Amino acid sequence: MNRSIPYPGGLMHYRVEGEGRPLILLHGFGESGTIWKEQIPLLAQVCRVIVPDLPGSGSSLPAKSASLETMDAYAALLGALLEAEGHTSCTIIGHSMGGYIALAFAALYPNRLDGFGLFHATALADSEQRKALRSKGIRFMQEHGAADFLKEVIPGLYTDTFRVSSADIVHEHITDTCSWATPEALSGYYSAMMSRPDRTRVLADFNRPVLMVLGALDKTVDLNETLPQTNLLQYGHVHILESVAHMGMREDPERSGEILKAFILGTNKP
Repeated sequence: MNRSIPYPGGLMHYRVEGEGRPLILLHGFGESGTIWKEQIPLLAQVCRVIVPDLPGSGSSLPAKSASLETMDAYAALLGALLEAEGHTSCTIIGHSMGGYIALAFAALYPNRLDGFGLFHATALADSEQRKALRSKGIRFMQEHGAADFLKEVIPGLYTDTFRVSSADIVHEHITDTCSWATPEALSGYYSAMMSRPDRTRVLADFNRPVLMVLGALDKTVDLNETLPQTNLLQYGHVHILESVAHMGMREDPERSGEILKAFILGTNKP
């Protein structure tokens, strides 16, 4: 079932499947909600799955709104979605940038979360080196467009082996994203990521289940950076996907689905 809610400047569209307690699946940068397509049917067996296209991604256009310049603003939009669906609480799983939004939601509305998950995401703020790379990316997009930028960036999210063995999946990711991406939307995401604060305190203070899924070969969110954060968790569920880089839901879809389903079943216990 496809639905939408307004935000200043446009509509955020989302998909709903299944029944029960709500799970919001958030995509990352250079993706839409379709990135979770392998896991949605499995998860819809045990909960109500809500999968937004964040403003500027997929079907949620126009691409840029001055009101969406921080992760907190995206978190507030999720709060509005939750209210529109008649729910007082939910579980949120966020991939990469979606994980940063999940952390913002946990900081703003901790009592509205049954649990949350970081799927290839970190609670640390951007380093100065990372900010410089994002600024360089923004300049590239302004000069050459979103498509040329994505064709350079997306393949690096997968392992070298996967890019060869599953070239069709990588190509699909690139083609799908290039069909809707604009420099304005992608630059807005980068700016929001650059300005986000360190949220390791959120991990330490949250007193309900937290899932962290890490890629052993992730070059975007390095395992050596994220693994120490797992020690902060009060009720942690930690999984390292071997032979996976930054795209576990595509590189190891069955294992990713199993991990998410087990976590949801745990947070849904009365």
